[in-house]
Amino acid sequence: MATKAPSWCTRFRSPASAVWFLPAAVFILLLLLLRRPTMDPYAPAAPRSPVSSRRADLYGRMARDLDERGAAFLKGGETSQSLTLSDLFDIRDGAVVPRLKAADPPVRANVLYLDPVFAAEIAKAVKEVFLPYFDKAIWFQNSSMYHFSMFHASHHLEPILATKDEIEAEVDAVKRVTEAACPLKISLDRVVLTATGVLLGLWQVESGTDPADIRSKLREALPRAPQKQLYDPVLLHTSFARILGPPKLPQQVARHNTTFSVAIFCI
Repeated sequence: MATKAPSWCTRFRSPASAVWFLPAAVFILLLLLLRRPTMDPYAPAAPRSPVSSRRADLYGRMARDLDERGAAFLKGGETSQSLTLSDLFDIRDGAVVPRLKAADPPVRANVLYLDPVFAAEIAKAVKEVFLPYFDKAIWFQNSSMYHFSMFHASHHLEPILATKDEIEAEVDAVKRVTEAACPLKISLDRVVLTATGVLLGLWQVESGTDPADIRSKLREALPRAPQKQLYDPVLLHTSFARILGPPKLPQQVARHNTTFSVAIFCI
């Protein structure tokens, strides 16, 4: 029996849904969010592709968001979904609980899910770093739901209604895009806190089909999708947590500090 020649890349076939999964080949330079490997200051910098440079510039702007806009989440400011924090969360028995609402019309999104093994390690580090300071004023994303939003066939700003047959056709179109894509090997570039209180992991791409290329292919595959997407095409981010209130410092630290500044943790 003839055998098919191996492909130039390892392809990951998605299940019959519009949700994608990152394979276990995902590479994470986590180091507990706070440690950076020793680097030779005289070593030449690795050349960056135009997309990687654009992504790095975007991450720099996102890292400055809190300083430039201030902590809007302390004032009940709007979130990235044009909702207030009170629209999204309740405080019950001293714990932050999300207010679950059915989207009407439903959002149709293509996302990459992070491998649960790596997600659990990140979630553990995030809780160890932030829980002592924020206690009841922080909501941690379920690590089983760590994902990267890629492309929306319909979103809250521009709902695109679809019949069951049209949705099935969208799923088939997305599957064809995934079959031509290579798995992503990524590294955690930095973790930032935004002005709206979202703790984000920002990632760089080491190899595989770049998110910008994936989104371009999805644009071709889903012509009815909203022209204005929710994210910059080069962005690759994960929401780790959302902070809803000011920190609670340990007493021994509070005696020596009268103000608190939120740190931007980088790898």
